[in-house]
Amino acid sequence: MNQTSGTKIFVDGQAGTTALQVFDFLENRPDIEVIRLPDELRKEDGARQDAIGESDLTILCLPDDAARQSADWAQAHATRVIDASTAHRVSDEWIFGMPELGPEVRQAIQTSGKVANPGCYPTGAILLLRPLIEEGLLAADSQLIVHALSGYSGGGRSLIETWESPAQELLSIPFSAPYALDRVHKHIPEMMKYSGLQREPQFLPRVGPFFRGMRVEIPLHADWLNDAIAGRSESVMAAYELRYRDEPFVRLRQLDSTHSDPRSFDPRRCNGTNSIELTVCGHPSGHVFLVAILDNLGKGASGAAVQCMNLMIGADESRGLHA
Repeated sequence: MNQTSGTKIFVDGQAGTTALQVFDFLENRPDIEVIRLPDELRKEDGARQDAIGESDLTILCLPDDAARQSADWAQAHATRVIDASTAHRVSDEWIFGMPELGPEVRQAIQTSGKVANPGCYPTGAILLLRPLIEEGLLAADSQLIVHALSGYSGGGRSLIETWESPAQELLSIPFSAPYALDRVHKHIPEMMKYSGLQREPQFLPRVGPFFRGMRVEIPLHADWLNDAIAGRSESVMAAYELRYRDEPFVRLRQLDSTHSDPRSFDPRRCNGTNSIELTVCGHPSGHVFLVAILDNLGKGASGAAVQCMNLMIGADESRGLHA
């Protein structure tokens, strides 16, 4: 679709955390006409179907089952759709909405009618791991542990209310709380498929006493790295520079113990932007520590959706977004 003045965009699930941030990114866009339903109709199936049919593109900010239903409605209306849920991320019938995976993916997003928005945690893990696996610097069957820390907004309205409830007093705790320890996290299939990992990583997500922001950490033991580059964080950085040098929303940093301080790893460093910051830290023993920092409501959700939307409607990829 070529860009036209007043491209009609409908956000299904308009009261959710992701949707509200999408609306913020779409403010002051004369090329966009946002379709909004009155509050009393936003959950009515008929009104939602009509809005999907009226729109040129619909962004789904819904739970998985509801997203599947809305995606069917969009297909019936021949409406292009971006799904921010987990429902379609590993489906071969949908394009994974991460332009940074390469020119062929960016082009596919531009022409697709069905784009699955990446998850927040996988965004960090995939962009850290994929270049290393593809360049042969890291074995695809490596035994990896992925640590991650998110602001509590990542859990949506229910988690926000839990953390901000005066009765809970969770915001006063001085530590992050691990969760999902008893199950395979829903982001694992996506993380593996698009990073190139052949072995399931151990994924340890945590939520912290702050609203938004995210840090994904992957320690690479020297034994897991290609013998030719073990202990050379410069080789890892070179792979990132080759892959991401033209990407508007990827920042790269190389740190060692003499150039870092606690603020270097603040999960809120990219808040309010659509950027992701990838950091490489070498170690005297040959290990390499990888860190991705992003806004879980920006590049981890709403920002990524708007980035894909821009590509799909023929707008500048960065329009309305902050790097």
